Amino acid sequence: MEKVRAHIYIKGRVQAVFYRIWMKGKAIEFGLTGWVRNLEDGRVEAVVEGEKEKIQELLKLIKIGPPLAKVYNLDIAWEKIRGEFVRFEIIN
Repeated sequence: MEKVRAHIYIKGRVQAVFYRIWMKGKAIEFGLTGWVRNLEDGRVEAVVEGEKEKIQELLKLIKIGPPLAKVYNLDIAWEKIRGEFVRFEIIN
């Protein structure tokens, strides 16, 4: 299984709708590591590491998000895995 890193920016109604908590749960469910945070411009940013197939499955879900969210766009940059994370966290 190929392991990779994805740097993701999520645009839409993604703050104050439990998006980060929801995404953390999904990432943990898929066995992925990394972090997610809110940005001042209203987007959510995430860095995710793990098996490429699992990240692709996560991406399908985060395009939709939790019930109160409305995702308009995902910007994804694929990178080489760095292996710097032990778990998936919400950061500031």
